[in-house]
Amino acid sequence: MRWTVHTEREIHDTPWVRLRSLDVEQPDGTRTDYHVVRLRDVAVTAAVDEGADGGRRVLMMWRHRFVTDTWAWELPMGLVEDGEEPARAAARELEEETGWRPGTLRELVYAEPAAGITDARHFVFRTDDAARAGDPTERNESDRLEWIPLSRIGGMIARREIVSSATLVGVMALLLDVGTAAG
Repeated sequence: MRWTVHTEREIHDTPWVRLRSLDVEQPDGTRTDYHVVRLRDVAVTAAVDEGADGGRRVLMMWRHRFVTDTWAWELPMGLVEDGEEPARAAARELEEETGWRPGTLRELVYAEPAAGITDARHFVFRTDDAARAGDPTERNESDRLEWIPLSRIGGMIARREIVSSATLVGVMALLLDVGTAAG
């Protein structure tokens, strides 16, 4: 069953968020006003390495999100700029936020976190060969960086130490991917 959009009207517009009112027709013929939040795409990188003990680890950032006033671990991520490919944005954000540069990137998972209300798209990539390039250039992103053993991820999710939907999708896909990935 497909809904039909007849018109779309701007309610609010910024470089980050666009609120729209859509005149939609539902499959049963009912027409209604439906509000949609249009957001920029997000690119995320799961940088994976092997720890001294031989276990796999992922690079994460401890950060505060003022909107929800919460502290949690997140994967490096950021907005895809106009004309930029998601993989390029993922590489750029990883280096800006952590100081690590990916050698190769491959798409790990794609997600639409709230498709009933927003057109947000999250592109999550994986790199297994990131190299330290220097200090992070983005100073407002996190309090600290840490290579987290993948064996700890499940407990961190249960304790709500990982709550960002992009990070949750990414680390869960990473846990499923570990057995099939190189290395």
